[in-house]
Order: sequence, then C-alpha cells, then structure tokens
Amino acid sequence: MSEPKPKLLIVGGPGVRAEEVSRRLGGQFDVVVRPSIPNGGFGGADDADRHPAELLLNATGEGVCLIEADGTESWANDRFRALHPALHERVRACVLEAGAALTGPGSLLRAGGTTCKFELADPKDQSAHEVYIVPVGGTDIPTEGSAAKPRLAVVVKDISTERRLELRMAAIDRAGSELVGMEAEAVRRHNSAERLGSLQTRIARIAHDLLQFDHFLIRLISGPDRKLEPIISVGLPQEAADLELYAKEEGNGISGLVAATGRSVICPDVQADDRFMPGLTDAGSSLTVPLRLHDKVLGIINVESQEPNAFDDEDRQFCEILARYIAISLHMLDLLVVERSTTNLSVSGRVEGELKECLEDILSQTDWLNGFGTSDPETVRHIARIRADVESIRARVRNMAAGPQTLLGVERALANRAEDPVLKGRRVLVADDEDKIRRIIRDVLRSRGCVVDICTNGAEAIQLLEAPGGGGYDIVISDIKMPDRNGYEVFSAARKTDPAVPVILMTGFGYDPHHSIVRASQEGLQSVLFKPFQIERLIDETRKALSAG
Repeated sequence: MSEPKPKLLIVGGPGVRAEEVSRRLGGQFDVVVRPSIPNGGFGGADDADRHPAELLLNATGEGVCLIEADGTESWANDRFRALHPALHERVRACVLEAGAALTGPGSLLRAGGTTCKFELADPKDQSAHEVYIVPVGGTDIPTEGSAAKPRLAVVVKDISTERRLELRMAAIDRAGSELVGMEAEAVRRHNSAERLGSLQTRIARIAHDLLQFDHFLIRLISGPDRKLEPIISVGLPQEAADLELYAKEEGNGISGLVAATGRSVICPDVQADDRFMPGLTDAGSSLTVPLRLHDKVLGIINVESQEPNAFDDEDRQFCEILARYIAISLHMLDLLVVERSTTNLSVSGRVEGELKECLEDILSQTDWLNGFGTSDPETVRHIARIRADVESIRARVRNMAAGPQTLLGVERALANRAEDPVLKGRRVLVADDEDKIRRIIRDVLRSRGCVVDICTNGAEAIQLLEAPGGGGYDIVISDIKMPDRNGYEVFSAARKTDPAVPVILMTGFGYDPHHSIVRASQEGLQSVLFKPFQIERLIDETRKALSAG
C-alpha cells in the first residue's frame, strides 16, 4: 500500500493559476483547490474539503484574518468576512496603525510588545468590538531603518453584549445609589409618608427607564403570620394588590413561594402555570424576585407583562440588583422612624429630669408661704394657682415623655364646651388600642356635639363597619399600629362600606410598619396625624373633612 500524500490547499487569487500549480504538484501532494473570495479570504468549499485548522477558526466566536506583508488579506474566516463594510474599513485603519507601531521608530516588535489592541464602538447601533493585531511568523523582526513589514493576524471580537451589560449595570448602580441616598435636610422636612411616596416615585422611574418594567407590585412581609402587605403598586389593577397572600410555599401563588424560599421565579407563560394569581389584565408572563437584606427576605417585587416570554435571565439578574437597593432603602426608612421615636422619648425624659429640681423648689417656697398662716384670701388664691401650675407643668412634660401614648392641648380643648355647627350630630367611629387616646378623642368630640363610637382595636372597628346596617358613619378616625388589624385595613373596610366616607389615620412619631399611609393615600386618604399632636389639629381636620363632604 502506498504512503498517503501530504494534503496541499491552493487558493486562487490575483496572479495565482491554481489549476496549473495543481497539475504540476499533483504527483507529490493531495491537492485541494479553493477559489478566491472578494475580501481575499477563502470560501466556496464544503466543510469536508476544509483543513481542520480552518474549521476550528470558523467555529470560534471571533472574526480572524491574515494580512500579508504587502497589506493584502490572504485568508479570513466566515465571521470576519461577514463584518459590516463600515466596520471592515475601520479594522483596516487599525491594521495600518498597528503596522506603523510595529515597524516604525521605537517598534513594539523590538521592544518586546507584540500585540496591538483597539476598541471600536458605534453609538448609533450600540455595537462595540475589540480588535487584536498580532505579528506572525514568516518575516524577520525589522531592524532600525529596515522597510520590512511583518505578516499580521487580526482578531475581531464582538463585545457589544458585554459593553451593553456593563453600561446597564453602571446605570442601575447609579440609580440604586439614588434610592438609598437620603439627604439629611430632606429627611427632616418630610414625614415618613412623604419619604416613602418620594421613594415610590424614584422606584417607578428607575424601573421604567432602565428595565422597561411598567407593571409591578412590591409586597413586604409583615407580622407573625408573615402576611405579604402590598406597599407600592405601579400599573397593576387594585384587585392584584387586594389579594391576601402570605410568605408560604404552597397556596399563595408565586409571590408566596418567592417570599418563603428567597429564590426568584420567571414564569414565561402565566396561563400554563397554576401558581400564578390574578394580576395584570391579559397577563402573559411574570418575574418575581425577593427583596433581600443580607440573608433576610423582607418581601418581594412582582413584575408582569402582557407578552409571553417577556423576561429572561438577564432581566432576573438586574431586577435582583434593583430589589436589593429597594430593600436597603425601605430598611433605612424604618430605621429613621425608629430613631425619631427614640430621640423624642429620650429628649422628653431629659427635660422632665432637668425641670424636676426647679419645680420642687417652687413647691417648697409655696409651702414656706403657707407656713405663715396668711389669712389674705387673694394671697391664698395665688399660692394655690402656683401649685396648680407646677402640677400642670409636670403633667405636660410627662405627656411629652409618653410620646405617642398621649395628645397635647387636651385641658384647653375640654374646657371649650361650645357645640360646633359643623360637628353637631355627626357620627364618628374612633379606633385605637390605647385607652387614654380613645377617651381623649371621644370626650373632645362629644363636647363639640359629635356622636362617637369607640373601638379598642382594628378588628372591632371593621366588624362594626361591615355589620348589616353598620354604615352611616360620617367620618372614621383610626390608629395605624394596632395588634390585630392595621390602619389600612380599617380604611379599606370603611371605603368599601361607603366610598365617600372620609378617613383620618393616626400614628406615633410617623411609625407605619405596614405602610398604610402610602397605600391609603393612593386611594383617597383624608389626612394623617402624627402623635403626639395637638387635639385641636384633630378638630380642624375633622371639620375640614366634614365640610368638604
């Protein structure tokens, strides 16, 4: 058996008579003739006739080309030949620049650096390519003054996706810094509801501009039963927010599953997934990711689209980044509220301690005066007045120290027994788990002519509102933080009974663990009062609400 002959690949081109060369060398080589291509590369043959190295280079993700010393392209893979003509011309310009750097004064070849790298970007189509130009064997390294040029291997790598992801990542990172960057002055100027409302506006803008999310709902885990309370809803119907969901793997939709496991879920076709709960009208697909702070899941963000397969893994990754920033910003808001509450109580306590010695000294002086046994009625009256004022100061300081457990200006309000024409005969429902608060509001409103029903908790108030014939209230006043049902639930029950009934919510130092204020404000909340408030402020807000009705 004869030895197999070496395989020789002959490429046609200008000045190359491939058939003649094949005839002459056919006795020594197994000759394969390949016609030339417009760009100077090879093509037109079946893969079976191609050299393994050529097949390998065609299988790579980069465009590869070999440039001869005279500047002609002697070979190019399929990807290089497929480059857009405009990009091809820019690559040629890089080759010329690289050739000058490799052979000119201070040649990179003589200095030992043998790779030139360029980056070509086109903002019009947001494309980006890296171009690597490397000298290859076949030409001696040029010496000083030599005109010799090396052959060059050119590699063009499409990095459009990487650059786009980097730019998008940087944009989301900047937007995230905006979410958590709260200026001290802005915090002082706004209450918790206003701060959360501002945060919602920022989240909606970022979700739309950077992620093209126009329909989403944010829920936070609340209470020992781990209920998923909706706090921000954008573009979704109210029915979606009204769903009662819990952080449980079963029976609570995809949101409950994500909240319980901390793992994101992409639902490409909601019609085929039994776990999907009613949301966007004609929904096609959804993306749900956890709001995570360190290792703790605070809640979820659920994004929906009317198009099937609208979300991919890239969307999931970016939504998870946004969700982390949202979790941090919400946590910071809660910390600000707690800090404000603690500071107020601490300052009030210090004031009481500072005044104690002075007040006791005043009382001792009145005791000294009484020791003279004065018989002047006017003097006795003034001494009694001084002692009463001291006790009043003590009571007011204690009330301030009690913070959310009390109201201000109660004595003066109760002293005014004149009925108010706007309030007279109006039915008012008051819900608060603090006995002292309930009694103060009841007594003051009754003194102005209102008919007042009081409830010791939210569940009792909702039961009254939902009972047959339980409507008919002219206004509802409710605390936000109660052990069973929160202020938003009382507000929601009142509006279902009578969509026009005004509701006033109260909270201590802006504390709003269920974000009732923002949720109710989106649905027509009348007013919010932050304890300890002046009782006259409640009277004014009640009159305003009833006058508007």
